[in-house]
Amino acid sequence: MTGTLTIPKFRLPPLVSAIGRKLPQWPHALVLVAGLNAALKMKLLPESELALLEDKLFRVRVLDTGGEATYTYRGGLFRPVFNAQRQADLAFAANLSAYLQLLARQEDPDTLFFKRELEITGDTELGLIVKNMLDAVEWPSLRQLPLLRR
Repeated sequence: MTGTLTIPKFRLPPLVSAIGRKLPQWPHALVLVAGLNAALKMKLLPESELALLEDKLFRVRVLDTGGEATYTYRGGLFRPVFNAQRQADLAFAANLSAYLQLLARQEDPDTLFFKRELEITGDTELGLIVKNMLDAVEWPSLRQLPLLRR
């Protein structure tokens, strides 16, 4: 398959996670929220479903890097949450390779979940809404992204 990127399943060494957990976590939330808001601006996320995310608290953990990001959707934007005062309504946990495989559409969330490579906890109905939103996204090819055009 020429031109297709295949993400192998991998796990970073435990030392990476041990160090990563000791580092500040706010940069992870800022980067994730920036990406989600860019997807909003590019109209990649189905607008009809976004209202269902209002004021919900989400957490994404990357197990083998020790990184964690908590965020919410409020007032038409995704926003970082630095000191969550409650449990996340929906939380995801996986190794970096699983997230990369999801982004590359190499694996779907159901497959990773049943292989126990993606942990999803919290509100089941909210989880289905988010999964259906992600399934509905038409990801542009990298050549279509403005930053990568030449």
